[in-house]
Amino acid sequence: MQGRPAATTALLLACAAHFLVLFDVSVMTVALPSVQADLGFAPAGLQWVVSGYTLAFAGLLLLGGRLADLYGHRRAFFGGFAVFTVTSLIGGLASTPAMLIAARAGQGVGAAVLAPLALTLLTTTFPEGPRRTRALTIWTAVSLAGGASGNLLGGVLTEYLSWRSVLLINVLIGVPAVLFAARVLPHRDAVRRRVRLDLPGAVLATAALTLLTLGIAQAHTHAWSAPDTAVPLLGGVIALAAFVFVEARCAPAPLIPPRLFGLPGIGWGNLAMLLAGASQVPLWYFLTLTMQDVLHYSAAQTGLGFLPHAVVMLLVGLRLIPWLMQRVQARSLIAAGALIAATGFWWQSGVTPDSDYLTGVFGPAVAISFGGGLLSTPLTSTVTAGVEAADAGAASGLMNTTRQFGGAAGLAVVLTLTTTDAHAAPAALADSYGNAFRAIAVILVALAALTPVLPALRDTRPATRH
Repeated sequence: MQGRPAATTALLLACAAHFLVLFDVSVMTVALPSVQADLGFAPAGLQWVVSGYTLAFAGLLLLGGRLADLYGHRRAFFGGFAVFTVTSLIGGLASTPAMLIAARAGQGVGAAVLAPLALTLLTTTFPEGPRRTRALTIWTAVSLAGGASGNLLGGVLTEYLSWRSVLLINVLIGVPAVLFAARVLPHRDAVRRRVRLDLPGAVLATAALTLLTLGIAQAHTHAWSAPDTAVPLLGGVIALAAFVFVEARCAPAPLIPPRLFGLPGIGWGNLAMLLAGASQVPLWYFLTLTMQDVLHYSAAQTGLGFLPHAVVMLLVGLRLIPWLMQRVQARSLIAAGALIAATGFWWQSGVTPDSDYLTGVFGPAVAISFGGGLLSTPLTSTVTAGVEAADAGAASGLMNTTRQFGGAAGLAVVLTLTTTDAHAAPAALADSYGNAFRAIAVILVALAALTPVLPALRDTRPATRH
């Protein structure tokens, strides 16, 4: 365990990096109608403003996690933030749909380094038990707030400045963060410089996730058996099989060390994390469209509409979870949170053009956010339990990969059940988006049903302060 100043610094950097990463997952959602109008996106192509980021993010997270293990926290932090900041600038100046999607993918590359590094800083600084739970609780609350506040700030910036400002603001955040890290991160890390990175594995993982998501997304406008859908899906399966072969037989330093799968929380825990991710990104996407297309809120009003999500998640994460995790098994909290959130999504599916804010947004938001806040920290603790420091980056990369791929794939699946034509009648859009919220509720019920196979974890040691 490091000293208190070092631990506090690690927690601060981890929270700042992950806040920015998840902030940019959600910040563009409120701006999507403005982006569509300004750059001329087709309705079916608009999802790639979100998915371009999440897929590059998910596909390279395994490699990003190993970068911190092999080359040290300082280099990984600087490299990740540099890529993220530069591509944010390019995206803010984009003049075509392709340029914006490419910039968003570039942001995802930088985020793929920052996200696992953030969790690695925590798991290598705080030992398992109440201290780590407290750190993970703060980290989770800040990350949840990043997602929710992305919608809030994105709406305000879009309304009063431009959708471009939601990307350009990253430049103002990224530069000070790098300067602060330069002062506090050690110059020399104990790293293994002679081990080559598993670039073939990274390419195959990215190809597999991208092709699978593309195939699912194509089902929105084509039949599942159509070549436009079936070919990417088949290619994704082949790439995934090749990735497994390379990791097991060929890679000198596998992105996912096989020994990790001997831990009780890795296999089933990451499947649970995938389902949790599949509920988060579609929430931001479809609730944004619901508030603007069905309830006719402005971009700023839509951003403010997400405020209850941020407040409830922070209150649950910071006040309730540390107390509960010393008294209730983590898997019980995950199941309860998933079922409460599912109830909120089912409630949200009943919104109509005549719904007021309290019943159409606020009420469902409280249930969704309370449930989400209840399951997030216990799920993260489950997936990271028992991981050695040398594998912390790989485990973090795997966890974040499953969550982000879950978000991209979940959005693609749910889109097949809806129409996103903003010119349709509000009542028709309400019915369509209602299908999306009901589908998310089903995903969360499946998550709750999975919890009995998760390991039984509970913090039993005294909670002393770091």
